[in-house]
Amino acid sequence: MSLETEVDLPGGAVLPGALPEALRAELVAFRRDLHMHPELGNQEFRTTAAIKERLERAGLRPRVLSSGTGVICDIGTDGEAGTDSAMLAMRADIDGLPIPDMKAGCSYRSTVPDRAHACGHDVHTTVVLGAGLVLAELHRQGLLPRPVRLIFQPAEEVLPGGAADAIEDGALDGIGRIIAVHCDPRVDAGRIGLREGAITSACDRLEIALDGPGGHTARPHLTTDLVTAAARVVTDVPALIGRRVDSRSGLAVTWGRVESGHAPNVIPQHAELSGTVRCLDLETWRQAPDLVVAAIDEVANLHRAKSEITYVRGVPPVVNEAGATELLRDAMIARRGVESVEGTEQSLGGEDFSWYLERVPGAMARLGVRTPGERTVRDLHQGDFDVDEHAITVGVELFTAAALLDALR
Repeated sequence: MSLETEVDLPGGAVLPGALPEALRAELVAFRRDLHMHPELGNQEFRTTAAIKERLERAGLRPRVLSSGTGVICDIGTDGEAGTDSAMLAMRADIDGLPIPDMKAGCSYRSTVPDRAHACGHDVHTTVVLGAGLVLAELHRQGLLPRPVRLIFQPAEEVLPGGAADAIEDGALDGIGRIIAVHCDPRVDAGRIGLREGAITSACDRLEIALDGPGGHTARPHLTTDLVTAAARVVTDVPALIGRRVDSRSGLAVTWGRVESGHAPNVIPQHAELSGTVRCLDLETWRQAPDLVVAAIDEVANLHRAKSEITYVRGVPPVVNEAGATELLRDAMIARRGVESVEGTEQSLGGEDFSWYLERVPGAMARLGVRTPGERTVRDLHQGDFDVDEHAITVGVELFTAAALLDALR
């Protein structure tokens, strides 16, 4: 693989590692193959095998995680675990979603019923794979100044996320900094979005069961009116939370399901609610379970309803560290100029990349995947989601530049 293409840096320096055309075409084909065969979290056996085989073909020594899916691979350490405290890690998530692929006339549409790569994890995986192949070649040429680790993580879509399992399996051993990208259909291919500080939200899950003696709708005063109790939980709990925390923390309780009753003249004995708790502030997120549970109990008790609450911890917010954010910015500017980087807003979506950032500094960039000039936005987690595959080249060259520039810091 030739890496003769170089990028000029200020002062006349040269940054190697641009993506050769033959590898670019191979990576597009690799991504399309993954797109046709999406696998849910902790079931990514075919995806894991494909990643492992390609890395081994490049002379590397990947290790499958002990769970059986996911891969870790060090470059520049002769297959041994990295020991440099400043070693850079690049993370990709490899799982798909349990939704049907609705793209019409697409040759690489999912072949698996009710499964789709509708969040771009196939692109994330291909970007990290491509960066690894380029960096492996640079290492063979003596041009990789410091070892790099590739992390292909399973089960990002499964709360609390497969990142915790990867960390338990040694993914961060010897790592000083970690970077990642996430597809963004609002940003043009050829550009990235960056933000220092919180870029995504914490996301927890909430399940509530309300119980009471029920009865006839003609005599609600003799019962626990669970329909009214559930309605008050829906409206009053978010209002209470909004007055008990700093509004700048972005703590929000939002309901997705409310069920109760079977007949118009019967007050039921059972009601169920479920929803999410999202938060942009790390410290407030840590307090959220106690705050939310207390508010639910308070409202339920007011209406004489017995409450059973299951609060499922999800993921903290992704908080981009200043140095890692600057590294991604400098890497993108080195490859494609200052106009290729734009600011991005905070998202209330959750991302388990945050678990890595609880241990080591790092940052996530939003990778533009919208075809320039296209007006239709194919949003994430939708059955028609797709990307401009030029984003793969951009992501690979961003990561290879980051690896080279990181060694100079």
